[in-house]
Amino acid sequence: VCSCSVRSMLRRVLVLLSQAVINVLTSKLLVLTVATQETDGYRRFMQSADYFNYTVKVLGMGEEWRGGDVGRSIGGGQKVRLLKEAMEGLRDQEDLVVLSVDSYDLIFAGGPEEILRKFQEANHKVLFAAEGLVWPDKRLQDKYPSVRSGKRFLNSGGIIGYAPYVTKIVEQWNLHENDDDQLFYTKIYLDPQQRESLNMTLDHKSQIFQNLNGAIDEVLLKFGTERVRVRNTVYDTLPVVVHGNANTKVSKTLFMFEHAGNIHCSGVWVQIHDPSSKTCRITVSEYPTVMVGVFIEQPTPFLSQFFQRLATLDYPKHKLNVFVHNNEVYHERHIQKFWEENKDVFNSFKVVGPEENLSQGEARNMGMGLCRKDPGCDYYLSMDADVMLTNRQTLKILIEQNRKIIGPLVTRHGKLWSNFWGALSLDGYYARSEDYIDIVQSKRVGVWNIPYMAHIYLIKGEVLRNELKERKHFVLEKLDPDMALCRHARELTNHREKDSPNPETFHMLRVPKGMFMYITNRHEFGRLISTANFNTSHYNSDLWQIFENPMDWKEKYIHPNYTRIFTENYLEEPCPDVFWFPVFTERACDELVEEMEHYGSWSGGNHEDKRITGGYETVPTDDIHMKQIGYDKEWLHFIREFISPVTLKVFSGYYTKGYAVMNFVVKYTPGRQAYLRPHHDSSTFTINVALNSKGTDFQGGGCRFHRYNCSVDSPRKGWSFMHPGRLTHLHEGLPTTNGTRYIAVSFIDP
Repeated sequence: VCSCSVRSMLRRVLVLLSQAVINVLTSKLLVLTVATQETDGYRRFMQSADYFNYTVKVLGMGEEWRGGDVGRSIGGGQKVRLLKEAMEGLRDQEDLVVLSVDSYDLIFAGGPEEILRKFQEANHKVLFAAEGLVWPDKRLQDKYPSVRSGKRFLNSGGIIGYAPYVTKIVEQWNLHENDDDQLFYTKIYLDPQQRESLNMTLDHKSQIFQNLNGAIDEVLLKFGTERVRVRNTVYDTLPVVVHGNANTKVSKTLFMFEHAGNIHCSGVWVQIHDPSSKTCRITVSEYPTVMVGVFIEQPTPFLSQFFQRLATLDYPKHKLNVFVHNNEVYHERHIQKFWEENKDVFNSFKVVGPEENLSQGEARNMGMGLCRKDPGCDYYLSMDADVMLTNRQTLKILIEQNRKIIGPLVTRHGKLWSNFWGALSLDGYYARSEDYIDIVQSKRVGVWNIPYMAHIYLIKGEVLRNELKERKHFVLEKLDPDMALCRHARELTNHREKDSPNPETFHMLRVPKGMFMYITNRHEFGRLISTANFNTSHYNSDLWQIFENPMDWKEKYIHPNYTRIFTENYLEEPCPDVFWFPVFTERACDELVEEMEHYGSWSGGNHEDKRITGGYETVPTDDIHMKQIGYDKEWLHFIREFISPVTLKVFSGYYTKGYAVMNFVVKYTPGRQAYLRPHHDSSTFTINVALNSKGTDFQGGGCRFHRYNCSVDSPRKGWSFMHPGRLTHLHEGLPTTNGTRYIAVSFIDP
C-alpha cells in the first residue's frame, strides 16, 4: 500500500507526463493569422490565443492593407499572398499542422490539443471552415458536392491542414491583392481532382470552426463551472474557433460572438481581463481633465437632483469642464439655478439653450468637439439627464478601467431596461443576448464588450483626436444619435485618402479598425429614470412622478428618517393615541405649498362649498383640494405606500383601506382664517402634515385635543400627526398669530 506522499508524487508525475504529451502535440501546430494593424479585434484574438497557449505567427503587421473592404465586398487576396510567403520552406514538414485563421473577428474557445484531436478524427489532409451561405459567387452553388447533413459551402476564414498540402494550395495564387481569397479557395475545392488529390473537405458540422454568418439561431452559450463555450445546437458540437463573419461583419452577427469573447478570454465568467488595456489607479496629483457633456433633449423629471449629483461627484471640480445642451424651455429655470450656484465651482461652464435650435446629433457633435479640439482634454463624459448616478466614484472608476469607450451599467428600477444592448439583430437593431439578463441583474459581473450603449459613456480624448477625429459621428442616415455613434465606432475604418490613386479605387484602401465599446457592472452606479409620461404643465411636475419613478420620488420627497419609524420606533405620542412621525422632506413641503399657491384658488373658509357632496361644509377651512390640482390619485398612492404601514404599526390590528375623499392643503393666516373651531373629523383616522416651520414662517398655530386637554403647539415641518377621527378626538386648530401656516390633511377611511 502506497503512503500518502507516494500517491501524491505519482499524481504529480502523471500530471507532468500529461502536460508533456500536450506540449509535444501542440508543438506540431502552427497558427498563422493576418493582421496589418493592432485593432481591438486583433488584441482580443491574441488574448484568447494566449489564454489557450497557442503559438501564433502574425503575418503582415505594419503593412498597408490593399486587400479591399472585405467587410462589405470581395477582397482579401493579400491574405493569401502573405500565407503563401509564410509557407515557403514548410513543404517538407509532414507532421506540422498549419491553422490559418482571421484575427479581427475571431476568437479561440478551446486549446490546441482539442483542435488537433478533432482534425485527426476528420481523417483528411486539409479542412476548411463551412457555412450555410455561398459567397462570393452564387453561380457556383450547384457545383458544390451535396452533403446529407451539415453546412455545404466553404469559408476561408478558417483552414487547417498538414503543411505540405496547405503549401500546394497557396502556391497556386497568382492574382492581385484585392482579388477575393474565398473565391480562390472555392475554385480549388470545387475541382474534383484537386479535392481528391489534396484530400480536402469542409468542417460541415462545426466541430472546429463556427461561422456566425447566418447561424446565430443555431448557436447558444453553454455555461460551465469554469468557462463558457459556444455550442452549436443543430449539430450538438462545441466549436474551438468562433468566427464572427458576416457581409456587414460587426453590425449583424458579430456581437453574439463578442459576448462569447467576453467570457472565453478570461476563462471564467466573472470578468474580462485585457492585457493590452490594464486598469490603472488615479493619484491625487494626476487627475485627468474631463469634459462633461450634459444633454437635456426632452422634459426630464428630477433634473435638480441630476445636477446635484453632478456637483457632488467625488472628483476635483477644477478638472471638470461642463457643457450643457438644453432643448426644453421648461428646464431653463433649473439650469439657471444650478449655474448661479456652481458657475465658479467648475473649471468652465457652457450652456447652449433651446434658442439655438440644435438637433440632438448637432448638439452631441458640438459637445464632443469641445474635447476633441482641446489638447488638454483627457476624457469626454457624455451624460443624458435621465441618468441618476448614485455612486459618487463613477467617474474615477470609469477612468481606471482604461478603455477607449466605456459606460457604467444603469437600469430602470425594477425593469430590464438598461443603457446597453447585448446583441444586434440582422437589421442592426436590438437583440437580446443570452447573458443580457444576468448582466443587468449582476448575476455575472465584469467588463463587457457590447455593440451599443447610450445615456452615459466615457471616451478617451486621444481617441476623439485620432480614431474618432471626424466631426459628425452622431449623424448617420435615420439613426438616433447614439446608434449613429456606436455604428461609426463599430465599423470604423482608416481612410488613406492620400494613397488613393483615383476615386474608383478609394474604397479598396480602407483599413478596418472597428473599435470596441464596453459596459461595466463591477459596481452599483445608479439608475435610469423614465421620461415617457412627464407632464410639465404643473409648477413642480416632479410631484406627479410617484408612479413612473417611485425610487426618485421617494428619495426627493420622503423624509430621510421615515424608515427609522419601523427599525428604531422613531415616532412620538404627544397626546393619547396621537402619533407624530416624519414623512416629508422640506423640499416636498415647499413644492406642495408652491403648487397650491401657483394654483391660487383658495376656498376662503366659507360654509358654501360646491366641491363637496351637498355643497355645505360645517367646519370650513381656507383650502385647496388635491383633486383641484389633479393630484388626488398621486396623494392616495402616497397614503397607501407611506401612511398605511405606520397605521398598522400604531393602531395594531387595524388594516386601513388607504382611501380618502377629503384630501386638501389648509392655509391659516391672521387676515383670512387664523384658527379652526373644535370639531370631529369625518374619518376613521386623520393625518395632518406640517408644510412649513413655526418661528420662521409663522407664529402661533398648533392643535388642541379637548378630551385629553392636550395640545401640540410646535409642529415640525415635514412631520405628520395621526389621530382617530370620530368620537374620541375632538380637536381645534389653535390661532396663527403672524405669518402663514400650511398643513396637508386627509380624512382616511371615512
